[in-house]
Amino acid sequence: MPLDYRKLMALPPREERARYTARDTILYALGLGVGADDPLAEHTLRYVYEERLQALPTMAVVIAYPGFWLKEPQYGVDWKRVLHGEQSLELHRPLPIEADVVSRLRIEEIYDKGADKGALLLSSREIVDAGSGERYATLRSSAFLRGDGGCGGPREGAPKPHLVPARAPDLSVFNATREDQALIYRLSADYNPLHIDPDVARAAGFERPILHGLCSYGVIGRAALGALCAHDATRFRQLDVRFSAPVYPGETLRTDIWHQGPGRAALRARVQERDVVVVDNGLFVYEPA
Repeated sequence: MPLDYRKLMALPPREERARYTARDTILYALGLGVGADDPLAEHTLRYVYEERLQALPTMAVVIAYPGFWLKEPQYGVDWKRVLHGEQSLELHRPLPIEADVVSRLRIEEIYDKGADKGALLLSSREIVDAGSGERYATLRSSAFLRGDGGCGGPREGAPKPHLVPARAPDLSVFNATREDQALIYRLSADYNPLHIDPDVARAAGFERPILHGLCSYGVIGRAALGALCAHDATRFRQLDVRFSAPVYPGETLRTDIWHQGPGRAALRARVQERDVVVVDNGLFVYEPA
């Protein structure tokens, strides 16, 4: 049976409270592969060494993370056939290296693509300081529910993706992922078995466990941060992407970057070994030097 559209749209915001520490901040960076290429470089140490630690901006996606909430029975989703479609992050201030926070998640809309085509669920999440209420970040994401078409939601109105220029990129950044990267990244709160259990991966149609989409997102964000902001996390403002194909641990990501005026760039990433686009329609917004 398809999910209950009216029930899901009527749900109140889902609230999570959490405390994260400097250890969590370091673990997130290691899960993205920080230090794998040059462990003693200054731009490495700023994200893994407690004496001068900064939080990677994309860590906002795992702070007070609600986990694989679509797997829970009350949502009625065919969770083995869920794919992360898009991810957007807007930072309102640089993330502290540790804090007590509150996260509020709500379902914004579910677009019905048809009984044989699935559905697209859009959700948003705000992260605020638990004491002051000050906003740290606003996140928006889409999930492609491949097994839940025919749910009765609207068919039109989904947001349009950011267009990437039809010309050669202005620069490219290469990041090799590790064979065990998903095993490390999942310790930052995303325990979806699709990324560790071969049986679950095969049931979902993959030859083996795939890398978390949000891990690829963080790797690409770090590539843009290094290329355009000299690894200065305080200059990050926004990162939007659309996931188009899975990444397998151990593959190399090539992030192509197009300048689009002061403080704006378009992004696309592909797996170098297979020449497959895995992230498209990227937008990176930052504070110019």
